[in-house]
Parts: sequence; C-alpha cells; structure tokens
Amino acid sequence: MKRSPRVLSGSLVLVLLILILALLGGGAWLVLKLRQPKIPPAQTPQMTAGSVSPIPAFFEKDLPESCRQVALVVSPEDTSVTAELFLLVRNDARSPWTVDQGPIPVTLGRSGLAWGVGEHRASRPEGFREKREGDGCSPAGIFRVPFVFGMAPEADARVEAPALTLPYTHLADSIIGVDDPDSHYYNQVVDSNLVPRDWNSHEPMNRFKVLYRWGAFVAHNPEGVPNLGSCIFIHIWPGPGEPTAGCTGMADADVVRVLTWLDPAKEPRLVQGLKAWCETSIDSHLTPPIPHEGDPAPGDKHP
Repeated sequence: MKRSPRVLSGSLVLVLLILILALLGGGAWLVLKLRQPKIPPAQTPQMTAGSVSPIPAFFEKDLPESCRQVALVVSPEDTSVTAELFLLVRNDARSPWTVDQGPIPVTLGRSGLAWGVGEHRASRPEGFREKREGDGCSPAGIFRVPFVFGMAPEADARVEAPALTLPYTHLADSIIGVDDPDSHYYNQVVDSNLVPRDWNSHEPMNRFKVLYRWGAFVAHNPEGVPNLGSCIFIHIWPGPGEPTAGCTGMADADVVRVLTWLDPAKEPRLVQGLKAWCETSIDSHLTPPIPHEGDPAPGDKHP
C-alpha cells in the first residue's frame, strides 16, 4: 500500500520542525553560556610579605620566639608623661603582631622615658637619656612581668579577678621594695621578716593602698646593678594625666584588664618606647578603653 503524499509531507514537516527547535534551543544555550561572566580558577593562597610590626624594629628582634603577648607602651616624646598602651598578640614567631586591645591611656614617670636595662640588646639611641635611680623616668625597653601584687589576700584577689594567671603577692605589712643601691636586695620586692636587713631606704609596698590595690612588678634592671633604677611597677595612676615616680600607671579597671590579659604560658613582655621608633602606626579603633571606674583620689599620689 502506498503512503499518501500528504502523510509523508506532514511527517517531513514534523521532523524539520523538531530539528529547527533543537537548533534554536542549542543556539539559545550557547548565547546564555557566552553571556555568563567568566569565573577565574581558584587561586592557591600565596604568602605575602609580612606586615610591618608596630613594635620598634630594634626591640622586636630581641623578643624571644616563645613570646606571644606584648603590652606595648607608645609615648609621643621622651619627656611626655602621657602615653598609650596596646595589647598585641601573635600565634607564633612567624606570625605578624596584631592589636588585640587598645589604646589604653597610661601615664609615665614625671620626667618621661629613659633607656632602661632589660632584655633588649640594642644600643641606646643617640641623645636619649639613660635610666638612673631617682630620675623620675619610666624605662624604655623590653621587660618581663614576673608577678602581680595587690592589697587583698590572694584568695580574695583571685575571686575578684578569676582570670588572673600570673603569680600573686599579697602586700602584707612586711612586704617592701628595696631602693638602696648598696643593699644586696636592691631592686627587689622582699618580705622583710624573712631576709636580713642591710638597706637604709625602702618603700613599704602597702603604703599606697589605692595606687597599689592592683599592680605588677616590671623586671627592669633584673641584675640589680646599683643606681640604674629600682622598683618599677605597673600600678593604678594618681589620676588621669598625672605622672608617677617612674612606673607605668593607668586607671584601676585598666590595671585589672591588663593583669588578667597577661598569660605566663604566652611569655608576655612589656615593651616601652617612643612613637617615632615605630615603623608603622597602630590601629587604635579595635577596642575602646573601658570606663575608668574607681580612679584614686587626686590627693593620694605616688611620691
């Protein structure tokens, strides 16, 4: 039986229509494909040059590799009694330093900053003063912070500041700071009931009950070289903008903030220097200072 030409013609038309639609669909897909933005292949992260550290270069090179916390005090000039403190952290010796907290306002000695004796091995910058006993200067350099102290018994202090991990010394009546250069205990905080007295001058550590409610010993002049300075502490300031006798002072709440931040497992260091020594600026917007509650009365001052 012969197919009807009309049926054959209809079949051809149907086949042609399908082919045309397929071609049009493929063309549309191709146009859409071409219009899609090209996505570059995933790149393997590349190590870039390390960012410039906010720590003065001649200090940073002397920091131990195990140090992962630095409390950095930056002063605008060597005679300034006001400065800023930044709390810096890093993951390891190959990681860059980043600002964890700061700025925290601090005050320095009445005479500003002078070159101290600590873990730094750099030579004293030309024209910069050397720290001496009684000069009213806070020391510039790198220093350990071996222990904290306070007026409260240790059990009470650790209840008030449970995050505290550094060793704690309760400032009982017998605890003194020896500032006599001729003493074997020069530049040490000792219990006068436990060591033979060979000093002619000392500082009763609980005399300043407000200023020393919280504090920490700064290991400046750790070998006790006579006349190079003694009894340098972090402690509560006499008041905003008011100088110390050579220590680093800040508001009561900020002292607690710093002391509880310091972690002996991270080998913390105090670094103090001039802003001009820093090769880069420090982001100061990361963490605003906490309110200065409990500031001491203006009349209760460190001598």
